[in-house]
Amino acid sequence: MLDGYAWPQSVLPGKEIALHVSSTDPFGIEVAREGGAREVVWRADAVAGSEHPIPATASADGCGWPTTLTIPVGDDWRSGYYSVTLVSGQERADAFFVVRPKHRKSPILLVLSTATYNAYNDWGGPSLYTGGTRVSFERPLARGFLTKPEPAVRKAQAIPDREALGYFIWAKEKGLSPWSGGSGWWTWERPFIAWAEREGFAIDVAVSQDLEHHPDVLEGHRLFLSVGHDEYWSWGMRDTVERFLAANGNAAFFSGNTCWWQVRFEDEAMVCFKYRAGEDPVLGTPDQRFLTGAWADRRIERPEHALTGLSFSRGGYSRYGLGVPRASGAYTVWRPDHWAFEGTDLRYGDALGLVDAIVGYEVDGCELVVVDGLPVPTHMDGAPDTLEVLATAPAKLWSQDEQPSRYASEPGELEHVAMVLFGEEWESQIHRIANNHAVVGCFDIPGGGSVFNAGCTDWTYGIDGGDADVQLITRNVLDRLSL
Repeated sequence: MLDGYAWPQSVLPGKEIALHVSSTDPFGIEVAREGGAREVVWRADAVAGSEHPIPATASADGCGWPTTLTIPVGDDWRSGYYSVTLVSGQERADAFFVVRPKHRKSPILLVLSTATYNAYNDWGGPSLYTGGTRVSFERPLARGFLTKPEPAVRKAQAIPDREALGYFIWAKEKGLSPWSGGSGWWTWERPFIAWAEREGFAIDVAVSQDLEHHPDVLEGHRLFLSVGHDEYWSWGMRDTVERFLAANGNAAFFSGNTCWWQVRFEDEAMVCFKYRAGEDPVLGTPDQRFLTGAWADRRIERPEHALTGLSFSRGGYSRYGLGVPRASGAYTVWRPDHWAFEGTDLRYGDALGLVDAIVGYEVDGCELVVVDGLPVPTHMDGAPDTLEVLATAPAKLWSQDEQPSRYASEPGELEHVAMVLFGEEWESQIHRIANNHAVVGCFDIPGGGSVFNAGCTDWTYGIDGGDADVQLITRNVLDRLSL
């Protein structure tokens, strides 16, 4: 066995990272900053291995393995994602850590969706998708989260397959976690930051937990950046970003299903009851606002629209399972004169992101009505007053008789969302969210900053695929909101 994890997941320059490894044989280590180029910064050879048992409660309480060695983080190491590659013979394992900015800060801070990594991670026991309600950060990430063999299979595929097992089957063949298709560094954040740095953007990096444990992490930056699948947020995370926006900071969400579930960080673990929020011990107490269910839940009284402008409750799935399975994967452009589209030559009704099917997997939207042939927010769902709809694509929440059988223990997404939004009247109101849309939107916060939201997890596929329009829109957003 060869496996390991770095701790803490986030550190300042000049500090140390502890590496916790279980190995039956000696192994080598290579640490590299991954961005526009791969920069090897530290190596160690023939490190003595020692095997450690996997605790029965590893997924909930962590591994508790002893420190194998420490990695000295240079005071001159740039902020970024640092891969830790472990090799012993033909065996390989991967870990990571992040160096937060300390000295010269770039205008842009990309916060990796590590809370979502942790929710999907099924290493050492149940994840939040296989029966767990508490998951530890102090353990390895299952294979597939940090690296994948190429060409990798996408989670969303345009086939009307209720079970949506394409990725699961491929992952099993490759020895990866089947849940690694929904989260992790490799799929979205890695190609995004590689492209952005090659384009000349300087990007600092932090992790989800930093927003709560180090709320000063956004100081000195102009733009908060979220990429890919940023599904799990704590109350403290939202506090930090919303204070930043109120103080004239900006945000860009090139992500989907963003800020859907509330979590609580407890010690070095994360708690989320999700569909079983009724079992959360904070329910009915003065701390009920910390209920670990959907942020849209009436009992939390803090819907995600205030932060992101959009919601999964008015989006859902596209090209995944029976969520609009035959959709084109493109947005329809409605307002081509918006600054985000400057220089693209996009026109009214054009298909944006068609070749790379950027509207896929999980998407966010808002309640819409057509006025003079153009979609506008109704604002009845809590969408910001200043939200402007730039482009849309059809999306759908799975009903219970449409969702894959692996979720048989859960209520249908459509039914669950209706219940958290409308309470006892949900059955008479469910029609309001039966036919949804992914939305590209932008809004200004009165007295504060601006927010751009691409409304989909798979935006990065357009960047990585070389779509000139998707790349130029991304440049426009990064340029304008990082000033």
